[in-house]
Amino acid sequence: MPRMRVFRGTHHPDIARACALTIGNFDGVHRGHQAMLALLRSEARHRALPSCVMTFEPHPRDFFAALAGKPELAPARIVTLRDKLGELERCGIDQTVVMRFDAGFAAQSPQRFIDDVLVRGLGAKLVLVGDDFRFGAKRSGDYAMLDAAGPTSGFDVARMNSYEVHGTRVSSSAVRDALGSGDMERAASLLGRPYSISGHVVHGRKVGRTLGESASGRGDGFRTLNLRFSHPKPAALGVFAVRTFGLTHEPLHGVASLGQRPTVDDSGRVVLEVYCLDWPRELGAEGGYAKLVCVELLHKLRDEARYDGLAALTAAIRRDVDDARAFHAAHAATYTTTGRQTTRDRI
Repeated sequence: MPRMRVFRGTHHPDIARACALTIGNFDGVHRGHQAMLALLRSEARHRALPSCVMTFEPHPRDFFAALAGKPELAPARIVTLRDKLGELERCGIDQTVVMRFDAGFAAQSPQRFIDDVLVRGLGAKLVLVGDDFRFGAKRSGDYAMLDAAGPTSGFDVARMNSYEVHGTRVSSSAVRDALGSGDMERAASLLGRPYSISGHVVHGRKVGRTLGESASGRGDGFRTLNLRFSHPKPAALGVFAVRTFGLTHEPLHGVASLGQRPTVDDSGRVVLEVYCLDWPRELGAEGGYAKLVCVELLHKLRDEARYDGLAALTAAIRRDVDDARAFHAAHAATYTTTGRQTTRDRI
């Protein structure tokens, strides 16, 4: 499959100036998004056009929450931009345009958005949107306005209704609710795949390796792989049984903490710390650094907690390791040994 091209804004000379376009935040790229993207690809093929997604960074609700000085109004983030782009590429999209959502973009009238972005910026020939699509300043533009503008602006307009699973509308809000409550099985059902976070392994404070002898008997404490989550408010928080891809041919079972590490760190940064239960000898002690890995969060073990000292933290980690081993042993037949367990909706 050809690699998806990614552009920041519409001014790059290599952007395809005629395309079949859909627009949205696509946080999570859940099954509803996947169905829309499959429809977009089908329509693009019929028209001999490249498929194009327009998305936004930051999330518009992040921008307005910051503008109001009320960060608590910002939605929890399901995926980082990296993971969103990765999922869009796996769905077969030809190009994605990431628009910076700032004061100027937010102030555009609906007609200016149509003229400057859709027509002059992308030369859209088809615009596919969801049933709740709004655009322009104060969300004053809607599907009816877009549909009315299409004939004179040179593009067709299509709308896709809500996507349901077992009678429930699939939405980013529903995924956030599932992750926030620790229901990883429901989150996977809505996403069509296990919830995952990817990133390069970075150096941490190396506290874990000092916390007593590891459960694997390596004598190097709980040495972890650290991945940064580039948003202050992840949709999932806590300690999880996980699988890690990208280090060896086979996925590695482990336990991971996603949060701000309140016992050992007061920086407020969100970090995913992964402890692999059985570290492969061929990687060596430092073999994980700088590698790009994908971590599936399969089952929530507990919430994040603050402990009174490193001894209490060590005891808690030992319990987490035991609980993760028990989970993986009980569910060994549920997950395939290689590759990601992924469901895609096809139209």
